[in-house]
Amino acid sequence: MDLAISVEAVLGALETAASGTLGGAAGEMGRRAAEGLTRLLGRGRRAGEDGDGGGPPVGEDELRRLAEALHARARTDPGFARELLAWMREAGGPRLGTGLRGVPRVLPAASGVFTDREPVLAALEELLDGEEPPAAHVAVLTGQGGIGKTATAVHCAHRLKDRFPDGQLFVRLGGPAAASAARPAEALSVLLGDLGVAAGRVPADPRRQENLYRDLTADRRLLVLLDDASSEAQVRPLIPATPGSMVIVTSRYRLAGLAGDPGARFLTLDPLPEADAVLLLERVAATSGRRSEARDAARMAAVARGCGRVPLALCETGALVASRAHLSWETVERRLAGPVPGNPEGMDDRNGTDAVRRAHDLAYRELSAEAARLYRLLGHWPGPETGVAAAARVADTTEGAARVLLEELAGVHLLQEVGEERYRFHDLVRADAERRARAEDDPAELAASVRRAAVWYLRFAAAADHRVMPGRWHLGPAYQGLTLPADRDPHDGRAALAALRRERANLAAAVRAAETCHFDDLVWQLCEATWALHLRLGFHDQWIDTHRRGVAAARRQAQELGDARAVGRMHAQLAFAYMGRGRWDEAETALHEAADADRAAGHLRGQATAVESLGLLRLRQRRWQEARDCFTTAQGLLRSIGSGEAGATDVPRGLALLEDHIGRALRGAGRHAEAVRTLYTALALFRALPDRDLYNEGRVYMNLGETHLAAADPAAARLCLDEALAVMESEGAELQEADAAELRARCAEDEERRVSFLRRAEELYERGGDAVGLARVREGLGGG
Repeated sequence: MDLAISVEAVLGALETAASGTLGGAAGEMGRRAAEGLTRLLGRGRRAGEDGDGGGPPVGEDELRRLAEALHARARTDPGFARELLAWMREAGGPRLGTGLRGVPRVLPAASGVFTDREPVLAALEELLDGEEPPAAHVAVLTGQGGIGKTATAVHCAHRLKDRFPDGQLFVRLGGPAAASAARPAEALSVLLGDLGVAAGRVPADPRRQENLYRDLTADRRLLVLLDDASSEAQVRPLIPATPGSMVIVTSRYRLAGLAGDPGARFLTLDPLPEADAVLLLERVAATSGRRSEARDAARMAAVARGCGRVPLALCETGALVASRAHLSWETVERRLAGPVPGNPEGMDDRNGTDAVRRAHDLAYRELSAEAARLYRLLGHWPGPETGVAAAARVADTTEGAARVLLEELAGVHLLQEVGEERYRFHDLVRADAERRARAEDDPAELAASVRRAAVWYLRFAAAADHRVMPGRWHLGPAYQGLTLPADRDPHDGRAALAALRRERANLAAAVRAAETCHFDDLVWQLCEATWALHLRLGFHDQWIDTHRRGVAAARRQAQELGDARAVGRMHAQLAFAYMGRGRWDEAETALHEAADADRAAGHLRGQATAVESLGLLRLRQRRWQEARDCFTTAQGLLRSIGSGEAGATDVPRGLALLEDHIGRALRGAGRHAEAVRTLYTALALFRALPDRDLYNEGRVYMNLGETHLAAADPAAARLCLDEALAVMESEGAELQEADAAELRARCAEDEERRVSFLRRAEELYERGGDAVGLARVREGLGGG
């Protein structure tokens, strides 16, 4: 048979499956992809024979050998080839199961007062009109902070966007500070999402993310704007390998390592010419309706020189004049001529920094006392963005008052509004605010503001986490009293997950800030409250970083009479982060440490969770009997929890989940009849819960349906999958409903029914933004 796939494509799918997350982190289809690989590898074994007991194929050499073996067999066995191809689509390997949702157009809005920089646009046009390189054109815009790199890049991108009909992408890379700089995997997650890949479909392994990104950008003319890069290593994985696209990078550094790339061009932004600097001042000042008189021209030219002709300083100063009717250009000129804050000798550093500081000082002195205080406290708080509610807690005021103060700061360009009631600092402005906080505020008040903000983020995260996964057990007191309304919107969980994603970077900053201030009780609780965020969406680098801090904080607290159970909780959650990266040994070590810590604390529920998680790891490693042994051990631990002990209320649900896990282990070992009996037991246990867990009932039905399919019993599979579809529809779990519809199509009674179920899956995947599932279903339908 002529197999229309390569060894490299098989290898890509294998690596995606090997690095995927556990326990729902990659969604139902990700879990099925891993189990589907097991079926492929086990074809030909005797029914009922256990797995090979060996570890998973995770090393590069082992994965390649396996890919070559699978490919070789597929070339001689048409049935196996079809099965392999179906599995690869399910696993989401490159060019198999990927697709695009519309044309991405995510550039920020261009500035309405943008001035000059026509030479930059001309240089970019010249680059595009020249010889086409073998990969994308790369233009690096460099210059000092505040010189207008981002505004220039966005302006030029909008002017050029018609030359890139396949879309325009944008991602912030976080700037020069190590704490805020985005890792390539984080930036790739953003770009893949904008290209239509659902969050649960983004591979955990950065190499697979990079391959998927290259695949999705192949043969397309895209403009990619990478803002505020700190290194070549940050940028390289984000450059499409296809000619015809363009990447515009802004950075304070020259990124000289990109100089050897074909098609690379470096453009340095200097301060504006004086005439354009005056024009920018005038445009910004006129945004409030204030007009400058002819007699002001000389004063404005002096002010432009006092601002160093740096756009950030010019915009701050012009906005201040616009917002203060009493402030004359003469007064502004005089104040800018004074000594530089922090530089009493008035020495010129020749790069505009002093001019920017003068502008900051000028704007700061015009603030109300309340706005000046919020400016300083927000500068001390490390979050990359802030909303009204969080800012209110930082300042210990009402949301209404905070809203007014934020608008005052944004009105003079000391804050940038980046979304509806969402604000961020330019990093030079943040540095000024932080410096003032250290100089003007009592350290105890600064620490108190951090604690107030961290507590707000903890309450927010715990409430959202509870809405996403209301049935799970918790330790932190932030969950006490949380309830769900009886008339809860079926899409509320999805909305809560989106809210967690939006605040993801702020939550990580809250963990770091709490750690710096020695608020260990908040550090581990913040980590616990991000469980649903990371389990469902990944972001494994952040997950590992925050939860390592959580482990250390929990240990310190345990030594000081804190909650000793938190140590095991943090280790167990950290283990899942390692599993998501395919770091099996570190995951296993963390789980053993979790079990030991919970044993020492006498926390049976925590011990059960650690052992259960080790069983999930064994499932992933295809060590079926060991997985089953872990699950039965966890059952024994749960059953030993007495009435009234910690975790007692969660025992029935925990036992139901473990029975479901055991059914999966039995199916993996090919013991289908036992698996079916065990899964029906799990279903009965879920149905007996005082508060029915319909979502997990639906997942059991899906497992039953898949088990019947594996046992070649399509009639039984149909009954179970019809139940799963009904449950997932009632729960509003659209992507799981789509997965169930795909499974149902595999056992449809006739072609008409098969197409009907695939159409249902197509609609749900499109509604849920899952481009991978959408493309796979459309291929099954025979169309694009």
